[in-house]
Amino acid sequence: MQQIISILMENKPGALMRVTGLLSQRGYNIETLTVARTFDPTLSRMTIAVDVEPSTRAQVIKQMSKLVNVLQATDVTDGPAVSRELMLVRVKTTQQNRTAVLKEAEIFHARVVDSTTEGFCLEATGDSEKLDEFVDVMRGYGDIEVTRSGMVSMSLDNKKLRLSAPVPLGASAEEVLELQGAD
Repeated sequence: MQQIISILMENKPGALMRVTGLLSQRGYNIETLTVARTFDPTLSRMTIAVDVEPSTRAQVIKQMSKLVNVLQATDVTDGPAVSRELMLVRVKTTQQNRTAVLKEAEIFHARVVDSTTEGFCLEATGDSEKLDEFVDVMRGYGDIEVTRSGMVSMSLDNKKLRLSAPVPLGASAEEVLELQGAD
């Protein structure tokens, strides 16, 4: 079964390798992986769709949370979350089918990002099942080429991660307590 994991992590070299290494060591297949910086350039958000048994989902989250550079690992598979994927489809089609391709694209809320005499490049977003259906429909109009981004997901839970200020090297115990807001 596919598990969707959202990870907030430090944006440092080797962080991605640690996460993927943990999954590969345990024999889990990564279906999609998307990672980018957040509004804070020192942090990155990673979304991973991984094929795991339902009985081991909690264990995967615990293992991720223990990794160096990982600040928060959340299972967003069944909770309230928004998950989307981006897909670009290049469709080579005849002049007779151009109008039909545009109508189908409109039904799937896809937009034309490039148009040539041979066909179109279309951009579509949505859940994986919707995008799979769009690909099946476009196959009927000619040769296609598909590129997919991988899933991105955002939890709709109100949980917020509390991050403490970084502790400077060589700080005294009193300075650490002051930075953490303790009295």
